[in-house]
Amino acid sequence: MIKELLTKILSNSPQITFKTPQNDSEETKKLTSEIDINLEILQAFFHLCEDIVSKEFLLDLPTPTRAFIIYAESLCDPVMVNESILKSLMQKNFFQTLEISTTKANLPEIILQRLLPNHQTQLVSDIQQLSNFLLSGHLILVIDGYSTAIATAVQGYEQRAVNEPSTEQSIRGPRDSFVENLSTNVSLLRRRISSNRLKYQSITLGKLTHTKVGICYIQGIANDKIVEEVKVRLNRIDIDSILDSGYIEELIADESFTLFPLVQNTERPDRTAASLCEGRIAIIVNNTPSVLIVPCTIVSLLQASEDYYNNNLFATLIRIGRFIAINIALLAPAITIAVFSNNAELIPLTFLTTVAGARSDLPFPISIEIILMELTFELLREAGVRLPKTVGQAISTVGGLVIGQAAVTAGIVSPITVIVVSITAIASFVFPDYSIGTSIRILRFVLIILSSILGIFGIVSGLMVILYHLCGLRSFGVPYLSPIAPLSVSDLKDTFFRAPWWAMSTRPRLTGAEEPIRQASKQGPTKPDKEVHDP
Repeated sequence: MIKELLTKILSNSPQITFKTPQNDSEETKKLTSEIDINLEILQAFFHLCEDIVSKEFLLDLPTPTRAFIIYAESLCDPVMVNESILKSLMQKNFFQTLEISTTKANLPEIILQRLLPNHQTQLVSDIQQLSNFLLSGHLILVIDGYSTAIATAVQGYEQRAVNEPSTEQSIRGPRDSFVENLSTNVSLLRRRISSNRLKYQSITLGKLTHTKVGICYIQGIANDKIVEEVKVRLNRIDIDSILDSGYIEELIADESFTLFPLVQNTERPDRTAASLCEGRIAIIVNNTPSVLIVPCTIVSLLQASEDYYNNNLFATLIRIGRFIAINIALLAPAITIAVFSNNAELIPLTFLTTVAGARSDLPFPISIEIILMELTFELLREAGVRLPKTVGQAISTVGGLVIGQAAVTAGIVSPITVIVVSITAIASFVFPDYSIGTSIRILRFVLIILSSILGIFGIVSGLMVILYHLCGLRSFGVPYLSPIAPLSVSDLKDTFFRAPWWAMSTRPRLTGAEEPIRQASKQGPTKPDKEVHDP
């Protein structure tokens, strides 16, 4: 009912016709054969854009011909412009060898094929298309007497080098991460999956930003219906700007009113490549290092790349510890409040007497204490994220300890409250995916309020509502709780524990069903027939 009400409120707005900015929505114009008119049109189109520069010169044809180049100085490499483009166009011997009739008829095509054989060079005549090329780092060559221009790529802007991931660090495994350049990110995937079955397609989104968005998947492994659904949802996006993958994540999700992430994001190329090999699809957005992966399940959000690089027994122990930490982060404060406030009969009398004695002089009930301390830790966590890296970690860690000790000394909170909140905060850092950690943190406050009012019954009721909500979630048609619900016994080998690699011969049933077998059987360890002795 609440969901339907919110949907009605958000959708009950006046009909708005989306209009693009004036320059981008003008009636389509074409270049003319008059160079002065073309230059005037382009200068008016880029009025007050001081980084858009143009230069006129003469082509040394039998009959000297006027021409000009126009490009974005802030996006182009000046060395390529001067050395590769202008020097090539200034070659006297080349133009003098051409026949006059051939030159007059096909000059742009000849320059395109023989002087500028760049694979990113093409002929354009539409002003809007020419503008898109220019603003993506292309140089435009316009020649007098021709209504067709030449666009060639000369990008040369600064970009961040490939470094270690900042949010998904690991002890073992690759240390590279995605960057803000789309081509670089695709190359990081190509280096890991050297197969022609790895498909890459791109579209441009955003009326203002013209952001390039790429789709990667492995043909024959990814479900064709899911691939098509991804394309449909991306093509449906009609917005003026796409500045980060978060825009797309929210616009293509199956459900808006949920705290749980339905689209996984990562900055690790190895994790993305592993997801592609399982039949999932990667959405790469230019100018952001976060790659989106769909479909997404809650199990995939609780798995780390490092789980697959270590021994399966060690990885299983780590996963069990991770699931225990999830329960602590979600339930520890709520259970503490319920036990000491409403259900004191659940704890031993000796322990209850000790805690009651320590709390006898405190002004607030334990529910208020825990809420205050939780809010304090959340503020410290946010402060640690926003502050410079050199001092942020110290603020969040030392600040929590100092404030907790000061609160106990001042008689505001009890030591048990500080212990519970501290353990909860530590458990919150165990999540491999930041987004699911944020969801758990919010739900923790909901359960704290329920336990303060209804005790254990409130916690159980809250967990039942959460479970009911999780059962109804889908990510591109895939159940969010799979392979637990619906149950897939073969896929349980890679959930709460990790089976050895030789035992995981099939891909996940709901994402990799197109080609379920990923390795040959009977690859487990074998002992030699005869003992090998040193000579």
